[in-house]
Amino acid sequence: MMKTTEFDKPCGRGYFYVILAAILWATSGSSSKFLFNSGISPFQLVQLRLTISVGILFFCLLFRRPHFFKISSKDILYFIVLGIVGMASVQFTYLYAISQIKVAAAILLEYLAPFFIVLHSVLFIREKLNPANLIALLGAGLGCYLVVGAYNLDFLTLNYKGIVAGVFAAIAFAWYSVHGEYGMHRYPPETVLFFAMFFAAIVWNILQPPFAAFMHHYSFIQWVWILYIAALGTLLPFGLYFRGINLIRSTRASITATLEPITAAILSYLFLNEILEPLQIFGGAMVISAIILLQLKHENDNKAPDFIRTQHQKKKKTH
Repeated sequence: MMKTTEFDKPCGRGYFYVILAAILWATSGSSSKFLFNSGISPFQLVQLRLTISVGILFFCLLFRRPHFFKISSKDILYFIVLGIVGMASVQFTYLYAISQIKVAAAILLEYLAPFFIVLHSVLFIREKLNPANLIALLGAGLGCYLVVGAYNLDFLTLNYKGIVAGVFAAIAFAWYSVHGEYGMHRYPPETVLFFAMFFAAIVWNILQPPFAAFMHHYSFIQWVWILYIAALGTLLPFGLYFRGINLIRSTRASITATLEPITAAILSYLFLNEILEPLQIFGGAMVISAIILLQLKHENDNKAPDFIRTQHQKKKKTH
C-alpha cells in the first residue's frame, strides 16, 4: 500500500498549484522583457497576448465545457466594463511597466493592489484604519519608494513612465480583483476570465488596427516566447491559481503568489542581467511583508467573507 504524500492531500496540491502559477507568471514577465529588448513593442505584445489567449480559451471551453459560454443578458455590460477597465488596462500597464523598468520592480509595483483595495475601503466604504493596516500601508509605500530606486541622488533621471505604469497596473488589478468577485459569485472562473479577455481583446483590436501585431515578421524564438506568454504564461497559471484558491482559500493563495516577484528577480538576474540594489531588495521585502500582513489581517477579521461580501453587508445595514 502506497503512502500518501503531502502533495496528495488537497492542501498540499493547492499550494503546489499556486507556486507553479507564480513561477509561470514570473517567467512570463521575464519573457516579455526579452521580447521588448528584441524590438517588439508593448502595444504589439498586448494585442498578441490577449488575442491568442482568448482564442485558445475559446476552443478549450467549446470542446470541454460549452455551457460556460452562457451568461445572462443583464451581465453583458458588466463583462464589457470588466474587460475594458479591468483586463485591458491591467495587461497594457503591466507590460508597459516591464518594458520601461526592471521586471521585478514592475511586478512588485503591481503587487501594491491590496494597498489600493484597503485604501478604497477606508475612503469609500468608511472602514476604520486599524494599526495593522496602517503599518502595512506605510510599509508598502516605503517599500515601493525603495523598489523604484527613488532614494538615489539622481532620482530625477528615473523612468517615471514605467513607475506610473506600474502604479496604474496595481490600481487596475485592484479594481479587477474587487469587481471580478461579483462575476465569480455568479459564474465559473473560466467564464469570467473568458469574457473579460474577450472584450479586452476586442478593445485592443480597435485601438490597434485589427490583428496588426500578427502582420509583423517575428523570428522562431520570438514566436516561441509569444506563444508561451499567451498559453503557459497566462491561461495555465490562471487555471492553476483558481484551482489553488478552491483548495487553500484566496488569502493563503495570494500570500503564496508573492513568490512571483522573487522568482522574476532571480530569472531577470540570470537571463537579462537585471541587478537589484540592496535597498531595492529590502524595499521588495517590505512590499511583500505588507501584502502578507494585509492578507492575514483580512483573514483574521473576516475568516470567510471576501471584500465584496463585506461591502454588500454594510449596504444592507444602512437600509
